[in-house]
Amino acid sequence: MTIATRRQMARSAGLVSVLFAASRLLGLLREVVIAARFGAGAELDAYLAAFRVPDMIFFLVAGGALASAFIPTFTACLAREDDPRRAAAWRLASSVANLMLLASTALAIVAALLARPLVATLIAPGFGPEQQALTAQLMTLMLLAPIIFGLSGIVMGILNSFQHFLAPALAPVLYNLLILLSAWFLAPQMGVYGLAIGVVAGALAHLLVQLPALLRRRPLYSFILGLDNPDVREVGRLMGPRVLGLAAVQINFLVSANLASRLGAGSISALNYAWLLMLLPQGIIAQGIATAIFPTLSAQAARGQTAALRSTLNAALRAVLWLTMPAAVGLLLLRTPVIQLFLQRGQFTADSTAMTAYALAFFTFGLVAHSLLEVITRAFYALHDTWTPVKIGIGAMVLNLVLSLLLLRPLSFGGLALANTIATTAETLVLLWLIRPQLAGLGGRRLLASLGRALPGTLAMAGALLLFLNLAANWPSWLVVGGGILLGGAVYAAFALLLGRNDLQPLLRR
Repeated sequence: MTIATRRQMARSAGLVSVLFAASRLLGLLREVVIAARFGAGAELDAYLAAFRVPDMIFFLVAGGALASAFIPTFTACLAREDDPRRAAAWRLASSVANLMLLASTALAIVAALLARPLVATLIAPGFGPEQQALTAQLMTLMLLAPIIFGLSGIVMGILNSFQHFLAPALAPVLYNLLILLSAWFLAPQMGVYGLAIGVVAGALAHLLVQLPALLRRRPLYSFILGLDNPDVREVGRLMGPRVLGLAAVQINFLVSANLASRLGAGSISALNYAWLLMLLPQGIIAQGIATAIFPTLSAQAARGQTAALRSTLNAALRAVLWLTMPAAVGLLLLRTPVIQLFLQRGQFTADSTAMTAYALAFFTFGLVAHSLLEVITRAFYALHDTWTPVKIGIGAMVLNLVLSLLLLRPLSFGGLALANTIATTAETLVLLWLIRPQLAGLGGRRLLASLGRALPGTLAMAGALLLFLNLAANWPSWLVVGGGILLGGAVYAAFALLLGRNDLQPLLRR
């Protein structure tokens, strides 16, 4: 590899990283604008509930096929030396795209025809008749999105297989931008219907921005299904476990929406805002670390380097513990001023802030488990064990359902957040236990020692923040959040430098 090629790759990686950051920023701005327009009320509850079926169709039909099944199979077809025109790869892409379009369109039509009964019995039985009608209408409109997204996802997989990442990274930026613009310009005149139009327009932009890059690869499209094609069957075989795992996640969301719909206006919205705020540190910390170590884990597993794989996983888990424990405590203690700073304006009132803060308090206790889960599942995938995480995930789904029913009455929608936290924590602990035999251990003593070293800094940070919050009770939210982050970060960093140097060095090297 030449130096110029390396520089070109570095520039591309930097540009893609900037686009990912821009997408997250636009996603946050999108929620800020939506919160100002709709607050945490009945209309937004209907919009969020209407998302459940379109999301489920996408994840069940297309979501499981992209990274876990289509990309490796398509890449293998591209690499066949006896096929210089790459005809087999394009036949595979055509078959998968056609099958995906047929399946998603058929499911979308059925869902549209059954929209009212689906909403009344499955999605939001607690809504009143008018709110159920609104939810059904929004769902029918947004059912166009999974059809478009499915095709866009296939295009994204093709481009990634050709080592082209710019257009796929730009796609979610445009998606968030279109929803943000619809909330700003369409919602004042059209209400929540403007958001639904923005979702469909964003999905279309997600596809269109990638088409020029696809056309430059001179694709050979065929109107075929290829059910007898071994490559198509391989995609189906590989996506099976992933689809089941995604189905479990979507069922959890569906159950939460169903139960929250019975708890009064704003319950679904408050849960959604709290969930998104919890995902911010989880995405920055855990997904970043998991993405960085996944190629290393896969290479070590392929070479049979069990000891090295165990060491890499152990280092990643320790780094996640060190970073997510203070993040969870900080988010828990600063949750109200954080919500006030980012969301409390327009229709998002002080009552909306209180509801969101109540749900977020329960979600933050699961931040560490959610983050560890991102890393541990990558280890199973590196070992080519996709079924174990799926089976444990289905068990966690059942546990979440039972706990949701038990905790709903005493804790209202906060019980749904707590049920998610407990189920995810149990899922993470079970997976940690089950991977030990495959790695001849997990370095449990080092993990416990790392936890013991991180705990004093976390407790000191919590004490400092509690004193600070008492002092800053009447300060503006931006000053409370900024001062709290600086103070808490400084206290924890001092303890980390003193006690956690060996735990954090592997992370800093990566």
